[in-house]
Amino acid sequence: MKKLKIYLDTCVVGYLDQADDPERMRDTQILWDEIQAGFYDVVISDLALAEIDRCHESRRAVLANHLALIDFEQVIVTPPIKTLAQVFIDQNILTMKSEDDCRHIACAMYYGCDVIVSWNFKHFVNHRTIHGVKIVSAITGYNSVSIYSPTMLIGGDQDD
Repeated sequence: MKKLKIYLDTCVVGYLDQADDPERMRDTQILWDEIQAGFYDVVISDLALAEIDRCHESRRAVLANHLALIDFEQVIVTPPIKTLAQVFIDQNILTMKSEDDCRHIACAMYYGCDVIVSWNFKHFVNHRTIHGVKIVSAITGYNSVSIYSPTMLIGGDQDD
């Protein structure tokens, strides 16, 4: 069986060290363990890495240490990705205010990911965006991509 190719949204990395939300942090750590075990092919964009780089120095160091523990393919936001991201805005799926989120989705589509993993329920993990990805896929010819929270990807509620 082929491994899923997953695109990690920036907030997933952030939840590896999010003590004020222990359930999400636990599920993210379970996902990270699965990533380290080689269950997935992981993609992270230069956009996500730049967002992490804008964190406060101490948090940035913690997140960089987590990233150093996994293998991932770093991809770059190119002009075709920016054009694809604009389709999400043109189709009123997301707004210009969410341009970077559109670029994350476009990166995942452009680079052939199977799943975007995110804790961002406002802009990613919701019916409007998930349905919008299908619309944009049909319009542009890019493969559709599923959007899951880490909890959904690891198979739901985990018993200790």
